[in-house]
Parts: sequence; C-alpha cells; structure tokens
Amino acid sequence: MLWSDPENEPPKELRDMQDMLRRLGVLIALAVVFAMIVLGLM
Repeated sequence: MLWSDPENEPPKELRDMQDMLRRLGVLIALAVVFAMIVLGLM
C-alpha cells in the first residue's frame, strides 16, 4: 500500500497478547519435548 493507513495497525494490547501467546506456545512445545525425553529415558 502506498498510503499510510493507521487502521491496519493492530492495537498495542492485541500485539502484546499475540507476543505472549507465541511465548506460551514455545514454552509448551519445549515442555512437551522435555517430557518426552524424560519419559523415554525412564
């Protein structure tokens, strides 16, 4: 787009929430991998 359209910019709260969700997803993925390794070693 050539013109600046501020309405396309998501509000800060939404971006913060997406950031938090992405971090939570990474943490959950790491926890699942860690649990699989621990269960596999037992």
